[in-house]
Amino acid sequence: MEQKRNSFTGKIGFVLAAAGSAVGLGNIWRFPYLAAQYGGGIFLLVYILLAVTFGFALMCGEIALGRKTGKSAIGAFKDLKSKYSFIGIIASIIPAIILPYYSVIGGWVTKYLAVFITGGMNQASQDGYFNSFISQTGSPILYFLIFIGITSLVVLLGVEKGVEKVSKIMMPVLIVLTLFIAVYSMFIPGAMDGVLYYITPDISKFSAKTVLAAMGQLFYSMSLAMGIMITYGSYMKKDVNLESSVSQIEIFDTGIAFLAGLMIIPSVFAFSGGDQAALGQGPGLMFVTLPKVFDFMPGGSIIGTLFFLLVLFAALTSSISLMETVVSIVKDKTGWDRKIICGIVLLFSIILGIPSSLGNGIWANVKILNMDILSLFDFISNSILMPIVALLTCFFIGYIIKPQTIIDEVELSGKFKRKKLFVVVIKYIAPICIVLILLTSLLQAFGLFTI
Repeated sequence: MEQKRNSFTGKIGFVLAAAGSAVGLGNIWRFPYLAAQYGGGIFLLVYILLAVTFGFALMCGEIALGRKTGKSAIGAFKDLKSKYSFIGIIASIIPAIILPYYSVIGGWVTKYLAVFITGGMNQASQDGYFNSFISQTGSPILYFLIFIGITSLVVLLGVEKGVEKVSKIMMPVLIVLTLFIAVYSMFIPGAMDGVLYYITPDISKFSAKTVLAAMGQLFYSMSLAMGIMITYGSYMKKDVNLESSVSQIEIFDTGIAFLAGLMIIPSVFAFSGGDQAALGQGPGLMFVTLPKVFDFMPGGSIIGTLFFLLVLFAALTSSISLMETVVSIVKDKTGWDRKIICGIVLLFSIILGIPSSLGNGIWANVKILNMDILSLFDFISNSILMPIVALLTCFFIGYIIKPQTIIDEVELSGKFKRKKLFVVVIKYIAPICIVLILLTSLLQAFGLFTI
């Protein structure tokens, strides 16, 4: 006898859980440094335009696939057209690759929160502190285990009691903290120049690279093309309005990314005297530059503690969705007990996560395509597999099952107001954009193109 599938209790639970999945480290550190690097306001404008067209269509398609079939990625593609189940298989590999190394970075965030809580802000702001920490063997692995342990505990509790309940608590707290720190940062002396740079579109700074960077961030930020939205869609009740839910998820995701920019860009501008280079890149921004900013600003110890608490919540909501997706896929395929699957996924993630951590330390000399182990996993999942899955998904919806299949599913719970936009983007615009992202990623990897 087939077991009744778990589901979210209603629209609020679904939107907060899906938004929690989308809101992660990509919003908090990656979005601000890209915005600073690619023209501030013009990058912000391009990103928003892409989110309400490109992002909207892909997210609608994925959630509808999940809700229509009541299955996670492999089952969803197989149910609709069995010979295309390979798309679901590739999609399922992505969260399994991302979860371990993402949890290593989550461990770094956990460490910094612990340091700020215990009054170690000045220590954390010193040159070399971050690199010294991640190059160790024991400490980064310990914090990685703490982070992935918390993630596993939430997933173990199930969809309603675990994923939904925690999202309902974490997301409102995350929003309040983001608003508070953003407002505080804007009123630091010298910060207003950063605010104006961030929110004022300058057409002269627009380029093809701005569009490519914004498209790449959209994938990274909105949990697209990795089976997550299909899985969450499979937990969505038929009477919940799908189109408005997607719009609300986009508002949450883009809103948090925008506020993250307001938190970081003005305060770093104030700290550096307007030097954009101080915004750095990737981990350097969050773990090297920002502790210096907090050490410099009045009340920095409290603000820094709140900031790393916020980042921890954002990282956890995403890692929970990654693990839930992997657990759901295995459960759909095997029918095993959730506890057993959680244990297997946890063990697999630890085995894969430890090399990602050691790649910054004793295994730092292990390089493939001139990348350390963590960067390699990130490149394979985000720059190669995700664009491939997105392209195949567009082809599947646009030309195999046809857009009407998705439109019919969306219209079960209300009028599909943007269905013409959906059809045009899925069939024509998105595939072209995705091919450009994929080619750019490959050219970057081999040093033939910089962005």
